[in-house]
Amino acid sequence: MIKKHIPNSITSLNIISGVLGVYLALYGELKLAVIAIFCGAIFDFCDGLVARALKAYSDIGKELDSLADMITFGFAPGALLFGILQISMEGKILTPAEVLVSSNSLYYLSVLLIPVFSGLRLAKFNVDTRQTTSFIGMPTPANAIFWSSLALLRVGSNGGEWYQLIFEPWVLVILSIVTSLLLVSEIPMFSFKFKNLSFKDNKLRFFFVLAVVALISLFGILGISFSMILYVVLSVLQSLSCKK
Repeated sequence: MIKKHIPNSITSLNIISGVLGVYLALYGELKLAVIAIFCGAIFDFCDGLVARALKAYSDIGKELDSLADMITFGFAPGALLFGILQISMEGKILTPAEVLVSSNSLYYLSVLLIPVFSGLRLAKFNVDTRQTTSFIGMPTPANAIFWSSLALLRVGSNGGEWYQLIFEPWVLVILSIVTSLLLVSEIPMFSFKFKNLSFKDNKLRFFFVLAVVALISLFGILGISFSMILYVVLSVLQSLSCKK
């Protein structure tokens, strides 16, 4: 009887991680917020793993998992962008009153796109029977990884030309629009999960893992952002290949 509650308990830890991530991001502690989101991702992986191992599936567990993902991979990345924008434009974290009267207040509206489209993405996933072994549209964890890498890049930036361009407010707004649209797009995207270790069945995944290692080795934290872009490109190429 107790075992059926174990997966939901792990999912609850995902919720706690997501809430902490939001709280920390709003206070400008972007590194700690990213760590909290990373912990949430681990719990998100483990709850499904444990549920399958214990055969402890439930409708409540499915809904709770979506709610947890909404916080950790939807609301928290939006809070990260809010922090990134403040540091980029103001050089500090503002109070709510200062945000409202800031001359850059319109830029801050872009942070709302990520939670809204993440919610739409998760709702769509729950009712879309096509997404059993792969995804239609970018999964919310991939989007969270992208924004987490930018947050780490922002607080660790040395001020090079590329960094300055990436953190121009208009670039960040465009990125928020593009990633939000990718969440609800009809682009088929491969799953990160390995069902077995067969090279034939996982050629694309093995290539992606090697590419991620290479990109991070070459570009550091920026390589993580490039990896998420590569994920979208590879998914599009795979989709076009399958159509042919």
